[in-house]
Amino acid sequence: MKVIQKNKKAFFDYRIKETFEAGIALLGHEVKSVKGGNISLKGGFVTINQGEVWLLNANISLYKHATDKNYDPHRTRKLLLHRKEIERLIGKVQEKGITLVPLKIYLKKGKIKIEVGLGEGKKKYDKRQAIKEREDKRKIERAIRKK
Repeated sequence: MKVIQKNKKAFFDYRIKETFEAGIALLGHEVKSVKGGNISLKGGFVTINQGEVWLLNANISLYKHATDKNYDPHRTRKLLLHRKEIERLIGKVQEKGITLVPLKIYLKKGKIKIEVGLGEGKKKYDKRQAIKEREDKRKIERAIRKK
């Protein structure tokens, strides 16, 4: 499994409760672009509409050798999940404060997969606590290296 892109901001902004693996419906030149690492999940989100799961606002840059001049890098892309998984997600998302967030995109057996997480938004004080813990961990590592 080769990770192409991680959404680090999602782990900072949300407490991830559960993750799902989904396929993603892409155009031919988008596949080439994603395999080349030209994707950004920052600001992207997942929604469920009429029993289908969609990825919105993920930026896949135009492949340099593509001929499509009317390409929209932020277009809505369909995510491929089993029906039972979609029904389960619908039930979970209806709970208050639960959101679907794209976490990472990776290659698995030559196929492009996306990991989607059920996230609960963190409060401002939770984010401050995470920053403080990260800084403390860095200070400890520096002190160990100096010895």
